[in-house]
Amino acid sequence: MALPVEILFGIYLGVITGIVPALVAGVLGFIFKYVTDVTIPGLGVVVLSLAIAGINGGLLALNDETIRSSEHAPALLTAIVVVLMISLYAHAQGDKLGASVPKRISLKQLRDRTLSSDVIELVGGRGRVTVEITGEVNDMEGYPSLPAETRREIVEGEWTFPADLPLVELEDRLAERLQTELHLADVAVRIDEQARATVAAAPPTGALSKRIPAGKRAVSVPALVPTGIARGDLVRVVAPDLTAEGTVLAARSSGAVDAKTSASATAAASDADIGDGSDDARTDGGESTAATPAPVPATAPTTTGGEGRVTVAVDRAVATKLVGADRGRVLVLSRGTRREYELTSLLRRAGKRFRKLSVVADGPLDGHTIGELEIRETYGVAVLAARHGSWTVAPSGSQSLSAGDDLFVVGSRDAIDGFGEVAR
Repeated sequence: MALPVEILFGIYLGVITGIVPALVAGVLGFIFKYVTDVTIPGLGVVVLSLAIAGINGGLLALNDETIRSSEHAPALLTAIVVVLMISLYAHAQGDKLGASVPKRISLKQLRDRTLSSDVIELVGGRGRVTVEITGEVNDMEGYPSLPAETRREIVEGEWTFPADLPLVELEDRLAERLQTELHLADVAVRIDEQARATVAAAPPTGALSKRIPAGKRAVSVPALVPTGIARGDLVRVVAPDLTAEGTVLAARSSGAVDAKTSASATAAASDADIGDGSDDARTDGGESTAATPAPVPATAPTTTGGEGRVTVAVDRAVATKLVGADRGRVLVLSRGTRREYELTSLLRRAGKRFRKLSVVADGPLDGHTIGELEIRETYGVAVLAARHGSWTVAPSGSQSLSAGDDLFVVGSRDAIDGFGEVAR
């Protein structure tokens, strides 16, 4: 057989027998560089590749006796050279990939992802970003389908936030605004670095009835609505031959602008509507949109006064009499100083958050005491209170934890998120 034909035959054999050595060399090069930051010496790659290629070549020789003949020595030498070239190239590429891949991608790094600088607007010396809802607003599994009008409000709404927030915080704030302003039962949001958001939402389900305490009834009374009245205020309704005290569930004055249609109009409109949205409160101590800088609107609309109606939750016996009143006078009662909000504010200023967590069955917390788990030392959170049958404030290390127990913990956002994953 002529020499050119032998060389072509050798290249063919080298490619066939060199595939497996090349894959092994590339994978080992990547693993060594990624894990130890050490490059495998070329001699080691050569020896390993020849050993693996020898096994492959031996198997081929068993099937074809002509390969073992001395006449094919040029072909065998060419095959060896091809195997070494392929293996060394694969090793170099694996080593290069191992050096370029980030060594540690932690959960904290994923949480701290921020917006790209080209989507940030500077307004008054401060950065802000307008989140764009992309694609179709999806329905949430287990809930009824969203009305077309609500989908349109989500997509066409202007959702503006401070630009210095991590994406995970931006997602929380957008979800909270959507849930508050459009009175949605549940919302899931994902935002990328270009401020593009995908949203899945559930329509309101029994929003007003969820806020009526047990044993109470909701009654709507025509009245002169006081300025600044908000949902949850304690009021006294004075009607002819009747005086009743209750909690405001909703209030609307004449000529009002619906707060769920344009929450930003709450402060500017002559009258305001306190709608039927959900009253669900955050338990992680996170900031509400009412505390964010302009132009983020407040999350608790209030009226500016005028003729209208007030819906209050009153005792069942009083409701029957109050429902027949043609008109009433509404007096707002003082609740005094709410010290619990001062505590929340102090925790936020110190960079702390608090959250309620539950112990799951057969989880890492089930069947242990707080001292055994060393929760403060290991996870960086402190247990404010624990419910094991009854609530215990500032529990000791001997406090046992079982499935179904509830914990209030305080710490940084990352520490609480980490502890929450462990608890789940």
